[in-house]
Amino acid sequence: MATARERVLVAMSGGVDSGVAAARLVDSGYDVVGVTLHLWDYPDDPDAKGSHGRCCAPEDQYDARRTADALGFPHFTFDRRELFRERVVEPFVEAYLVGETPSPCTACNRTVKLGELLTIAKRLGATRIATGHYAREGRDASGEARIREGHDKRKDQSYFLYATPHSLVDMLIFPLGESEKPEVRAEAVARSLPGATKGESQELCFVGQGAHAYADLVEARAPEGRVRPGPIVDESGRVVGAHTGVHRYTVGQRRGLGVSLGKPAFVTRIDASTGTVVLGEETGLYASEVTLADVHLAAGVTLPVDCRVRVRYRHEGALATVHPSPDGDPKRARVVFHKPVRAAVRGQVAVLYGGPQGDAVLGGGPIVDVVGAPS
Repeated sequence: MATARERVLVAMSGGVDSGVAAARLVDSGYDVVGVTLHLWDYPDDPDAKGSHGRCCAPEDQYDARRTADALGFPHFTFDRRELFRERVVEPFVEAYLVGETPSPCTACNRTVKLGELLTIAKRLGATRIATGHYAREGRDASGEARIREGHDKRKDQSYFLYATPHSLVDMLIFPLGESEKPEVRAEAVARSLPGATKGESQELCFVGQGAHAYADLVEARAPEGRVRPGPIVDESGRVVGAHTGVHRYTVGQRRGLGVSLGKPAFVTRIDASTGTVVLGEETGLYASEVTLADVHLAAGVTLPVDCRVRVRYRHEGALATVHPSPDGDPKRARVVFHKPVRAAVRGQVAVLYGGPQGDAVLGGGPIVDVVGAPS
């Protein structure tokens, strides 16, 4: 229970989760202030916007304000569209052009949302910041504040928060951390919150609908001359097909390859410098180690460390030892897996977990090199 009406800023997307998070904060006696970040605009074509409930959609700003009005606290919207374009959308496009598979939601939290919410909280006099993420607060044995995986493992979003600034971790509140999604949905309906029956956000907020939506966005925003056709080859280098751009492929992809080798085939490597897409067997997707760049470590964490490492959002994690970079660069690290891991892909983020329960976020960073894949 809050004391002396402690002010908390709650990040509101206009969806069910942030609405219930805000309602629980009000129930707990906090002095709540709602904040929505306006990150993206859509064309007038409804089909281009995607399904209802898309995170950060302009219409969701209205739902966030309606929720704040219904619960009786002030709500503010801050325009961060230029920052979002510069730090999330443009790097997303560039990553696909160089054969990587980006993780834009981690980039958004790392480079836009968390820092901006901290700055706004200070301006509004809030001492705590709450979000509707399915994650939990915790502390390690020495008392350091930690972000932990949520109780609902199917919805856990701690992965996206690996780079939370040290100064913010101790301020965070996750009202949904101990809940499961059906419970939250039922609560929203029972409370008659605006948007209680809104659909789930399944796609990226800046990408439209359709099987080729990612590729279409990359082509529309790529600099002139960056999208070009190239060969599809097998592991021996034999040309087995052609493509219209490497951005249409990701390592680990099996469907939509446009060729048939007479046996199951996967994209095992993409060489953007030559425009070559390499196909091979599933065994070629396993990695023994990866190199991370732009590494963020939680307060008090030092390398080397034995931990569990998730190499993508839906990965349950694999045991590994994370070493300092051999060249001494503090922003790089080498992750050596105890057993080979499938589909560790350049551009995705590896997040480290440990602590007393093994579920505390220790840090992470984007994967920039993979050892164990076919050369």
